[in-house]
Amino acid sequence: MFIISIVLVVSIFFIIKVYCKLKTGICKCSNHLVGKVTIVTGGNKGIGYETAKNLAERGARVILACRNEGLGIAARDQIIKATGNTDVHYRQLDLSSLASVRAFADGVIKTEKRLDILINNAGVFEVDNVKTEDGLSLGAQTNHFGPFLLTNLLMPLLKTSAPSRIVTVSSEAHKNGKVEFDNLNSEKETKETYSFLNLYANTKLYNILMTVELTRRLEGTGVTANCLHPGLVETEILQLKSFWVRMLLPLAMNFSKNSWEGAQTSIYLAVSREVNGVSGKYFADCKETKVLTPLAEDKNLARKLWEVSEKLVGLK
Repeated sequence: MFIISIVLVVSIFFIIKVYCKLKTGICKCSNHLVGKVTIVTGGNKGIGYETAKNLAERGARVILACRNEGLGIAARDQIIKATGNTDVHYRQLDLSSLASVRAFADGVIKTEKRLDILINNAGVFEVDNVKTEDGLSLGAQTNHFGPFLLTNLLMPLLKTSAPSRIVTVSSEAHKNGKVEFDNLNSEKETKETYSFLNLYANTKLYNILMTVELTRRLEGTGVTANCLHPGLVETEILQLKSFWVRMLLPLAMNFSKNSWEGAQTSIYLAVSREVNGVSGKYFADCKETKVLTPLAEDKNLARKLWEVSEKLVGLK
């Protein structure tokens, strides 16, 4: 009886794992990107690296926007070696510093004649409740306010390069997110009430709402904006300190995607003809899917979050 039980558990485990792999969407588009300029934030590792590598394989000019210079340069050299595309470049970008975001955007505008694809990929998961030099929550700024400012500053170049695309990596964690305008930066949280999981869920909801409002503002410009859930991906973002998460993570990782698989939907939204003109949508496994909370479709909420974000990052 014990042996039968073990065999049954192993069989169920194997079936679930196979199902997860079969369900994984793969970008089958073979479009080249010769003559196109692309930016991938956090392109030095994980799904950002795999995304940047794929764009380089397609002949694009790829800018790796990364915080760590050593890792960024190493990733650049690895991509050049793997693809043979020498038009791959590292530029320093720290989303937790609005000054760094402005300096990066200014450099791009001064040196690039066009920008065809912006992929807002970089983000953090487990982060303490600390404030940046700008007085914003480290997690909220890295995941939302930094990308929000970057996207706005690069908007003129994206518009003059149209048709162009903005792709933002969100997460299905948005289903647990909420928007509290008096707590966007965890102002109300104490050491006892703060949860990095709640903050992450909130910021992933912000990502979707930014895409919703972007779509309204970009109507008729030829610039599209979409967001995505990459899946549970085994990357460095999940090198966690939380005891219970570390205990359960090894089991979950058996059903996770590797970085190459996790990058497929980002690549799909960046290059596929199937999404020409498609904007304001949420994707997973290379297909459009429904958001998991009505909040993510609230256009009034999206507009208010945009306006508040403008003030907090100094656009107004």
